[in-house]
Amino acid sequence: MEKDSDQLAETTCNMEQQTNQQERDPESNSLHRPLLKRNLTLSSSPLALVGTKVSYIESLDYEINENDLFKHDWRSRSQTQVLQYIFLKWLLAFLVGLLTGVVATLINLAVENIAGYKLLAVVHYIEKKRYMMGFFFMTGVNFMLTLGATLLVVFLAPTAAGPGIPEIKAYLNGVDTPNMYGAMPMFVKIIGSIGAVAAGLDLGKEGPLVHIGACIASLLGQGGPDNYRIRWRCIRYFNNDRDRRDIITCGASSGVCAAFRSPVGGVLFALEEVATWWRSALLWRTFFSTAVVVVVLRAFMEYCKAGDCGLFGQGGLIMFDVSGVSVRYHVVDLIPVTVIGIIGGVLGSLYNHLLHKVLRLYNLINDKGKFAKIMLSLAVSLFTSACLYGLPFLASCTPCDPSLVDSECPSTGRMGNFKQFNCPKGHYNDLATLLLTTNDDAVRNIFSTNTPSEYRVFSLVIFFLLYCILGLFTFGIAVPSGLFLPIILIGSAYGRLLGMAMGPYTTIDQGLYAVLGAASLMAGSMRMTVSLCVIFLELTNNLLLLPITMLVLLISKSVGDCFNPSIYEIILDLKGLPFLEAHPEPWMRNITVGELADVKPPVVTLCGIEKVSNIVDVLRNTSHNAFAVVDNQVVPAVGQVSEVHGLVLRAHLLLVLKKKWFLQERRRTEEWEVREKFTWVDVAERWGTIEDVAVTKEEMEMYVDLHPLTNTTPYTVVETMSVAKALVQFRQVGLRHMLILPKYHGPTVPPVVGILTRQDLRAHNILSAFPHLERSHASKKGR
Repeated sequence: MEKDSDQLAETTCNMEQQTNQQERDPESNSLHRPLLKRNLTLSSSPLALVGTKVSYIESLDYEINENDLFKHDWRSRSQTQVLQYIFLKWLLAFLVGLLTGVVATLINLAVENIAGYKLLAVVHYIEKKRYMMGFFFMTGVNFMLTLGATLLVVFLAPTAAGPGIPEIKAYLNGVDTPNMYGAMPMFVKIIGSIGAVAAGLDLGKEGPLVHIGACIASLLGQGGPDNYRIRWRCIRYFNNDRDRRDIITCGASSGVCAAFRSPVGGVLFALEEVATWWRSALLWRTFFSTAVVVVVLRAFMEYCKAGDCGLFGQGGLIMFDVSGVSVRYHVVDLIPVTVIGIIGGVLGSLYNHLLHKVLRLYNLINDKGKFAKIMLSLAVSLFTSACLYGLPFLASCTPCDPSLVDSECPSTGRMGNFKQFNCPKGHYNDLATLLLTTNDDAVRNIFSTNTPSEYRVFSLVIFFLLYCILGLFTFGIAVPSGLFLPIILIGSAYGRLLGMAMGPYTTIDQGLYAVLGAASLMAGSMRMTVSLCVIFLELTNNLLLLPITMLVLLISKSVGDCFNPSIYEIILDLKGLPFLEAHPEPWMRNITVGELADVKPPVVTLCGIEKVSNIVDVLRNTSHNAFAVVDNQVVPAVGQVSEVHGLVLRAHLLLVLKKKWFLQERRRTEEWEVREKFTWVDVAERWGTIEDVAVTKEEMEMYVDLHPLTNTTPYTVVETMSVAKALVQFRQVGLRHMLILPKYHGPTVPPVVGILTRQDLRAHNILSAFPHLERSHASKKGR
């Protein structure tokens, strides 16, 4: 009788698999149409733009896979091993902060020295009235630095282009962005950032530092690069997506801290902007990492005060200390502060809209090949150099304030608020003060306080328009680049202009108006509030600015949200990364997960004891990364009954085939047999593709017991649950797969209705199959 039931179960499984194979082509369903070729926005295909090239992407397994091996390993861990695991987490957090701080310091040292000596040489030519030589020298050096950074990115690590923050945000959301966190992208990001920033391009090193911190964290967590990984047992504790997510979160927050010397701001940036999943233990570890970064940066700054770091002195690390400035404001001052917030929201959303258009254009150019990418970067470099050097000649010279000493005005070095440029003795060029310097020093100069008459309206308008143009056309070229600094420069320009317009009607310093303008544009473009508020508080070191800064940020974000998404969400859409938003669309409550499963191909299931040939066939003919494991039993007076045993991952099926863990007859294995063949380390690894596995004809007729490797506690939903509710659960728990079970059970009812993945929960993909949902919602809003 038992043998007959086994044969019946095997026959039933084979019949189910033959039915499932009838609709395996993902192109046959609207939920699986690749959109990347026709539209560079959301895509339901596994292809997305990672860095500057199209890559195959997968989701990450943040869910704990509770199979028999995991349960045995968890039960067998001693108290010492648990304490060792906790200690290693804190040790990795310390190392992430330490190395990120060291790398950030080296980047600042290199940028300040390269850019500093370049500017000193340019000033030397200007003092001798050799203006053309100064132009050719500056343009040539910038050209070579940009060329070096571009060549590294184009030929060694295309994923090192851009800031890297959108990809980190997608990774922490559950999207595996390939080739983003290796040793080569990190090396190219470091060298490329030095070259691009020192070349005077309108970009910052803040975004790249976030990516560098994430790379350091990922490499430490996995024991080094893929080809030279350390195989220590203690390191293998973290060889899973769940722990790697926490470590990369520490790296991202450390990168922000290293860019702005803002430890609390770095933690809040990770919480507010990049992290999807958060808990109190992670909060403490990220704060510990950022604290280590601050200590490292402070130690290097103290060391460099003695002059042992070349030209690295007061510059290098952005710090706008206005603690000595008296901040007084009245009720009347709330009017210009509100205006700054509204302008920041409008300009921020306009900046996002225009940058979206430019990035789509650059995608078309980059598709033409590596030569086109190089030429685009060099063209932007030449245009930038010509503007930075030539535009100051349009500004007229301004006499120095008699109250200033000769060493302050005019200044002839690479730094200073009153640059002489082409002016006679006792005069300065205010536009040269802003343009003929590094971006960090330009921010310091425009943020300068107690200088109400330093800048003219004409010079600030030229500066504002120029950096609007450069900010739009520089971001997107094949070099590491950040958005923070260009947005700060643009915002500070119109903030200072508004401060000059207020004149005697306000008690707030013009430099503080510039700070508020920069904060408003960042909130209007990036849509961050809490983290930006703390970052600017730690930068300015003045608590009195806190109330009006909070007001500006809230207004800017609210105004910006009325027009378009944040800049990072726009970039995620352009790249086709399947990012799950925190809030479901209202129309998602009008459709159930069962209806969603109906328009998908039938679910592929496997038996608890499956034939090798069936497993190979399923792996070769599908791209699914998990399969429902169903046990079929014959119950007296009821008949054939199927029950869901759990979910088995594709990686574990490949592991079984590679290890040749086959059975001659159909039977359940003992616990000792499983532990003898597999370890928890094996289960955590990813085992390539089915093409790497060789199975003989005789082995095809053998069996595999899938029960020990099956996750017996997968997250499930009933088919009547709304998509909105399922999306919230899917995102908050960090799932890769979600089983849909029938509401009613019976002999004729299939045990599994379907399996949901993140692609199935994307709003764009659902509307492609159910376009009436959006139309019905729009008609209700119009009533």
